Amino acid sequence: MRILFAYAIALTLGISGHAVAVDGLSADTFKTSKGNLKVTVIGHGSLMLAYNGKIMHVDPFGQMADYEKLPKADVILVTHEHVDHLDPKAISAIRKKNAIILVSPKCADKVNGSQVMHNGDVKQVAGITIEAVPAYNLVHKREDKKPFHPKGEGNGYVMTLGNKRLYVAGDTENTPEMKALKNIDIAFLPMNLPYTMTPEMVADAAQAMKPKVLYPYHYHFGKTDTKKLLNLMKGEKSIEVRIKKKK
Repeated sequence: MRILFAYAIALTLGISGHAVAVDGLSADTFKTSKGNLKVTVIGHGSLMLAYNGKIMHVDPFGQMADYEKLPKADVILVTHEHVDHLDPKAISAIRKKNAIILVSPKCADKVNGSQVMHNGDVKQVAGITIEAVPAYNLVHKREDKKPFHPKGEGNGYVMTLGNKRLYVAGDTENTPEMKALKNIDIAFLPMNLPYTMTPEMVADAAQAMKPKVLYPYHYHFGKTDTKKLLNLMKGEKSIEVRIKKKK
């Protein structure tokens, strides 16, 4: 699967990014104080980061790529236990022998050798500071009135990579904890219904935290109205919105 990016707004405020080919996928490269950060959107909630000689995978999901062919992971982050985010087969395919795997609490017994991060925890891993941010629903619920993602069970992650801060929100809505984040350079915010956020929620969160680059992710191609987000964000000249397109 090949993923390309359409760049919707041209202002980056000091973050320079451009597309480069990585194993058949397209990656964006950002300059940091400790070298380049390459960010590859694999699909759905799955990302791959290359930084300072290390490879990090977020929510590897085997339906999005052949993980046997992707670079092996020094670090793996899992946001929560749902099968499209916690895929033991994909994890097994990419984990190095000494890979560090950080997971939310309900994932611990499903991934051998993993380390649990609770909401609010901070760890130093492979030269990267990783903060666990609460990821949960405020509005969207199942038929039994329980939220799709209860508070305390899932994580988003803020990663400090040199002088850049990258936020991967996981499955969540526009929570107070998200909107209180500061100094975010790159943000991945989910936009699929009914499980996460509407375009209005994504815009609300982005307007509060003001990342320099915003990627809506984890949405349905051809079903999610990305143009609505662009319209909502057109007045935010300090935020570059990048919409990925599938070909």
